[in-house]
Amino acid sequence: MPATIIMGGQWGDEGKGKLTDALAGRADLMIRANGGSNAGHTVTTSAGVFKFHLVPSGILNPDCVCVIGAGVVVDAPSLVGELNGLLVRGISIDRLVLSDRAHLVLPYHPIIDTLEEVAREEDQIGTTRRGNGPAYADKVSRRGIRVGDLRRPETLRKVVGGAVAEHNEILTRFYGAPALDPASVIDELEQAAQFLRPFIQSSETVAQDAMAEGKYALIECAQAAMLDIDYGTYPYVTSSSPTAAGACQGAGIAPTQVDRVIAVFKAYTSRVGGGPMPTELIDATGDLIGERGREYGRSTGRPRRTGWFDGVAARQAARLNGVTEVNLSVLDVLDVMEEIKICTAYDIDGELTTAVPSAVDEYARAQPVYESIRGWKADLTGARSISDLPDGAREYISTLERVIGAPITMVGVGPGREQLVPLTDWAAIQHIAPTR
Repeated sequence: MPATIIMGGQWGDEGKGKLTDALAGRADLMIRANGGSNAGHTVTTSAGVFKFHLVPSGILNPDCVCVIGAGVVVDAPSLVGELNGLLVRGISIDRLVLSDRAHLVLPYHPIIDTLEEVAREEDQIGTTRRGNGPAYADKVSRRGIRVGDLRRPETLRKVVGGAVAEHNEILTRFYGAPALDPASVIDELEQAAQFLRPFIQSSETVAQDAMAEGKYALIECAQAAMLDIDYGTYPYVTSSSPTAAGACQGAGIAPTQVDRVIAVFKAYTSRVGGGPMPTELIDATGDLIGERGREYGRSTGRPRRTGWFDGVAARQAARLNGVTEVNLSVLDVLDVMEEIKICTAYDIDGELTTAVPSAVDEYARAQPVYESIRGWKADLTGARSISDLPDGAREYISTLERVIGAPITMVGVGPGREQLVPLTDWAAIQHIAPTR
């Protein structure tokens, strides 16, 4: 059975975890493809609220094998803490697979991440300072340390000792920061390694064997399309490729093995950190959206910037990723609005465009061109089918479908699993796998 990719269509925090959880009930395999512990996926269930950073949210499905793929950077002690937190709540972690090709985030990475961010002064990118960027930089420069090294204690001590010495030169000579103690770093990593060794495997082999057996795989992206290292608002982007193409690479799945790409969009726009955001509302309306949407970063706690739906960015995300369908989340946040606006073009220095500029300074000058519809002024949180949605909400959905260029098949009207409203046959949405 072909795989399904779930990705964010904006600047992150769209509610991917909730959709992933909804579809995971039928999944045989769930693969986390990119990013690291900077990601934050929240799932609300009858057993309470679960917040995932490195572990695929499909771990709540007792029949689902959960894979942390090669494209992820892994903070080993953080992963151990997250797994222990699940064990305390009675969640089995026996179905976890940790790629031996994934790279490690080591203690010097978040320190360098923070020092680099501080040095940018007013041009800060807004990283989570978890060390992902420096870890990916070490990976690309071919001096990274991989998860597979955790299985070889002697090799681990040797490579980590050398890496700490090398990075201490950067910390002390370039930044004037204190050096790290190599023995302490090695000890902490060896403790994490003892816990994680049973989970370390060739994840791409696990994925391909499952696909060959006709299993249903979900590929879960962290971050979102507009934070992509190539096609996002560079340099205000993440350090990996949270796109459909990047998902295949990080998960070990071929593009020809994918038949669905589901992009999650909020019914408005939000963003954490710096970078252009043409529809940002620095006014009472923006404050209202932020308050109703509880717009605080799950990993950082920082307040998010908010604004009207950016159709230009959304259309680019849909086209570049071959989006086959859209999950529109938090539609209920707009319940109180008299008027709702949708950005359909940018005005840049007097020129209209429907393309996203590559130059960040040009993007920063983009002024949104809006299309408006009347709000529905009704509580959507109790809606459970398309017939429960008022005409205004349906008009908004159909307008966004036209602007994005992809069908909206699901609408979120609250945090609960039951508040994901199907706009088509639910069995088709779930992409039901063969009976086990």
